[in-house]
Amino acid sequence: MGLFQAFNISATGMTAQRFRTDIIAENIANVNTTSTESGGPYRRKIVTFQEKDITPFSEYYSTSRNRAIGNGVKVTSVTEDYTTDFIMEYDPSNPDADENGYVSYPNVNTVTEMTNLIDATRAYEANATAFDASKNMALTGLSIGK
Repeated sequence: MGLFQAFNISATGMTAQRFRTDIIAENIANVNTTSTESGGPYRRKIVTFQEKDITPFSEYYSTSRNRAIGNGVKVTSVTEDYTTDFIMEYDPSNPDADENGYVSYPNVNTVTEMTNLIDATRAYEANATAFDASKNMALTGLSIGK
């Protein structure tokens, strides 16, 4: 694995976690949005990651020196959460209330989002630490010739 490939793996991990943090922030910001442009309440969004340029398992045992060890991570999709239901609250004075007086609030749970935010932050920090370690190894390698 090349030096710059190690930098790239850590950098793609940090970029993906930053994007995940942005989506979590969007979910939290819309926790009380009862009406969207598409109609209905805001629906929670979920980020899905995938390894970049997946190397088939059989290639790991090939004798080629150019086989991929790791190529980082990429965001494959941002989907809306249809597995959890909207939160129904009785508030007949709300303009978005139905005929029975119930308002549908987004399926965003602040505790879940904060837990996911902590997870994304820790993953970002781990990638930053790995990047720093790679940088320090490169600097140490460069100083050997002095």
